[in-house]
Amino acid sequence: MFSGTLISYRLPWKWTDRRPQLRDRIDPYGFERPEDFDYAAYEEFFSTYLAILTRRAIKWSKLLKGGAGVQKSVTLKRYIRKGVPLEHRARVWMGVSGAQAQMDQNPGYYLHLLQGEKDDSLEEAIRTDYYSPSMLGLKTDQEVLGELVRTKLPAVAALMDSHGLLWTLVVSRWFICLFVDVLPVETVLRIWDCLFNEGSKIIFRVALTLIKEHQALILEATSVPDICEKFKDITRGSFVTECHTFMRVKTQPKCKEICAVYGEGAVTAGTCQSGLRSSVLEISRWTMLHSRVDQLKLIAIKSRH
Repeated sequence: MFSGTLISYRLPWKWTDRRPQLRDRIDPYGFERPEDFDYAAYEEFFSTYLAILTRRAIKWSKLLKGGAGVQKSVTLKRYIRKGVPLEHRARVWMGVSGAQAQMDQNPGYYLHLLQGEKDDSLEEAIRTDYYSPSMLGLKTDQEVLGELVRTKLPAVAALMDSHGLLWTLVVSRWFICLFVDVLPVETVLRIWDCLFNEGSKIIFRVALTLIKEHQALILEATSVPDICEKFKDITRGSFVTECHTFMRVKTQPKCKEICAVYGEGAVTAGTCQSGLRSSVLEISRWTMLHSRVDQLKLIAIKSRH
C-alpha cells in the first residue's frame, strides 16, 4: 500500500474507499492532528511499523480463528503487549476488560437504562473518583507517582521539591485523559491494549518510562515554567512515536547489583552498562510496580482520613 514496502497488508481503514493518506489533516482514526504534527517523521516511522502490523495481524488471525470468546492467558497477554490489530481491538478489549461477559449476563441492560428514568446513583457510580468534584482518586494516583519517582528517580523528585512544584501541574492530563491528546494516537492505542488487560498499573509504567528516559532533560530545568515545558517536551519526538519500541520489553544483561536489590530477573537500566533505552514493560520489572502501587495507594488514602 505504501511505496518502498514489499508487504501487502490491508490496514484497518476498511470503512473508507479511498486509500489512507499519511499527510491528511485527520488521522486514520478520526482525530485531528496538531498544527505542528511532524508528517515526515510519522511517514518514516510508519514505513517500518507497517511490517510489524502485518506480522501481528497474521498471528492474531490465527489466535482468534473460529470466533471463540477471548480468554485471558499467558499467550494472550504476550500478544496484547505486542499490539492488537485494529480489526480485532473491539473484540479483544471487550473480552479482556470483562465488558463482554457483563453484556452476556445482562442482555438488554443498556437499552433498558436509556429508556428508563434517570438514576442519579448509577451516574455517580459510573463517574469514578477521578472525575468527581474532589478528584480524590486523581490526587491519590498523582501522589503515588510522586512517591515512585522519589524512590526510583530521586534527582527528579528533588528538582520538583526545590521549586515547590506539585505533580498535578505536570501530569494531570496524563491520568485524566489516559494519555489521549498527550501521546501519538498509535502509542495511546498500544497503551490501552495493555490497560484493558492488565489494569491501571500500566498508567504508572508509562509515566515512569517517560520521566526515566528523559531524566537528564528534565534536570536541565531551572524554573517552574521550565519544568512544565520539559514535561510537555517529553511527550513528543521519536521515542513516543515509535510505539512498538516504546512498549516493548527490552532484553538486558543481569547485574548482581540489580538482583541484590530487586530480586533475580529484575532490571534497571540505571545500573546496567548496556545503554539500552527505557520501555514501558521494562519499567514493570524495574519497579516491581504491581505491588508498590497498591501499597502507596493505601498509604495515600489512609493519610486523607
